Amino acid sequence: MSVQAAPPQEAAVQPPPGCPAHDPSAAGESTGPGGAVRMHSPRFQRDPAELYRLLRREHGPVAPILLDDDIPAWLVLGYREVHYVTSNSELFARDSRRWHAWDAIPANWPLMPYVTYTPSVLFKEGAEHQRRAGVITDVLSAVDQFELHATSERVADALIDDFAGAGQADLMADYAAQVPLRVVAGLFGLDLDQIFQLERDMAGSLDEGPGALDAYMRIHATMTGLLEKGRSAPGPDVPSRMLAHPAGLEDEEIIQDMISIMAAGQQPTANWIGNTLRLMLTDDRFAVTLSGGRRSVGQALNEVLWADTPTQNFVGRWAARDTQLAGVRIRKGDCLVLGLAAANTDPEVQPDFSAGSVGNQAHLSFSHGEHRCPVPAPEMAEVIARAAVEVLLDRLPDVMLTVPAEEVEWRPSIWMRGPATLPVEFTSI
Repeated sequence: MSVQAAPPQEAAVQPPPGCPAHDPSAAGESTGPGGAVRMHSPRFQRDPAELYRLLRREHGPVAPILLDDDIPAWLVLGYREVHYVTSNSELFARDSRRWHAWDAIPANWPLMPYVTYTPSVLFKEGAEHQRRAGVITDVLSAVDQFELHATSERVADALIDDFAGAGQADLMADYAAQVPLRVVAGLFGLDLDQIFQLERDMAGSLDEGPGALDAYMRIHATMTGLLEKGRSAPGPDVPSRMLAHPAGLEDEEIIQDMISIMAAGQQPTANWIGNTLRLMLTDDRFAVTLSGGRRSVGQALNEVLWADTPTQNFVGRWAARDTQLAGVRIRKGDCLVLGLAAANTDPEVQPDFSAGSVGNQAHLSFSHGEHRCPVPAPEMAEVIARAAVEVLLDRLPDVMLTVPAEEVEWRPSIWMRGPATLPVEFTSI
């Protein structure tokens, strides 16, 4: 599941010596000692794929990196290495209180929402994680897939109705960002006014800026209200189902897990839709009408997960003891960032889509192992994304980008991958 915003940490651990990179005062704009790359540098945001190739060439499948404020960590680039880390949750654990760097991290650190321990399913381990993930799996499995598809189509049609007469639109702001938000919010029982506020807060909580904590607190208040509504007037919605689950989760546990579900269901799915539309509007393999044999939307959705996965990097895992990974010495308490995009583009495993590998779904876009996305979540995301893409192409068959493909700007994030805008034009209807 995607990372979510969180309040300040509950505990701090003193950092021992031996971090993977240090002495940031000697570093340049992009790199520090030992070739550790600053992931927050403009160089990374300009061309992350090229930087992954460079890191793989210079360091192999595990590379030293510097997070914001030159906090050292390891980026796991190799497919097999990410698979190994995510398969060994006792050795590479999720509880961020293990991190030995807390003493060096300022209170207003931009990545605090991603690493601060909260009592959510994201940071739980072992039997407790299985219990919490089991509740989410049961609740999401109760959503009727046919009804979800029909709802997604209705939402997509309504959004297109809003801009169809203009002959132009920004498919990210006006469409890709809106479809999953409105569908997922509906599953939670939110009304339209609450949806608009939640959209702003979800974006603010994930933008690594100074307002992230305030945005998180508003999201927390919204989820608290939904929980109270589910208790007083139960319905077929996520909060009511979580309250009724026999696992008997406490209110704060439910609130935290609802935030995780909401965060995982909205922005990554929006980027999946946006990246797929970009592919289908810029790649000659998809540049014919649906009736003329356009490659299927399903093929495009799958190819995007390999080539431009919405969640690029995930922080993180923390080493439970001293160990080695791909010949690199990892110390107890070191932070590892899962390079999901780098792993998916690892030349040793990446499919050749021109050679008939269109059905290969062995990507790591939804992670792997104990902490991967609960099974129903990727299925629901695909239902929403497929409906959004298909409805748009059916309704606006002559839609075209108004900028060259290479000029499409990407959101300035090292964690998420999606276009900042997708300006298009089409015949108004």
